[in-house]
Amino acid sequence: MPFFKITLIRSSIGLPKKTQGVLNALGLRKRMATVFKPVNPSTAGQIMKIKELVAVSEVESAMTDAEMRALRKPDPGYYIETPGLG
Repeated sequence: MPFFKITLIRSSIGLPKKTQGVLNALGLRKRMATVFKPVNPSTAGQIMKIKELVAVSEVESAMTDAEMRALRKPDPGYYIETPGLG
């Protein structure tokens, strides 16, 4: 089942309450927050109301918070090697 991956790029400060309500309904409260919503006409309509504020892509499956955190984790820059046992 496909999902919309919606990321809030621009802040909602100073926008009408109706627009802020759409963001809250989608679960976007902070900048750079990402949510996954199923592809359906009602979600698409909500996205069209705030299309200037968000980045949207269509993905095959939703990611959990732990998976998203692991994806953002940077490479440590080094690797620990253990000596071989002959």
